[in-house]
Amino acid sequence: MDLKNNIRVIEGFPKKGISFKDVTTLLKDKDAFKYTVDKISAYLKNRNIDIVVGPEARGFLFGAPIAYAIGAGFVPVRKKGKLPCETLKTTYSLEYGNDELEMHKDAIEPGQRVAIVDDLLATGGTTRSVVKLVEEAGGKVEAVEFVIELTGLRGREKLKGYDVNSLIQYDV
Repeated sequence: MDLKNNIRVIEGFPKKGISFKDVTTLLKDKDAFKYTVDKISAYLKNRNIDIVVGPEARGFLFGAPIAYAIGAGFVPVRKKGKLPCETLKTTYSLEYGNDELEMHKDAIEPGQRVAIVDDLLATGGTTRSVVKLVEEAGGKVEAVEFVIELTGLRGREKLKGYDVNSLIQYDV
């Protein structure tokens, strides 16, 4: 299945010069969504993953069903102030400032094998921050999985040393 056929591309959103890759069209297509979850799950199935971590918000949409499919737990990584218990925090840079991500301090036990799943790899800043949180908690990042990778932004370079995979690639 060519998943690019299920991605809506919106030029100039959210601002001029951006080519937005919209996964909502993939999510609403039951066959494409199932294929996506099955494809990533098949790669992770025999990796003994204990926890799938999904960054807010689209990482939840793919990470949770993949965790279920491989028999792993699911841990959300949220933006600042969204989690009710004690958290680990990390700040990362955006093109227009900084943002902060949090994960419950007790979400991952030392030594647990973790897969990070998100919809999109762009510059790699968000994912690098998620890796930092997982490792600070004592988890071992076994795989980093994406539905889409914008290869021209070279986000994979920030994730050197990790097993990084994507189902769909765009130059930008």
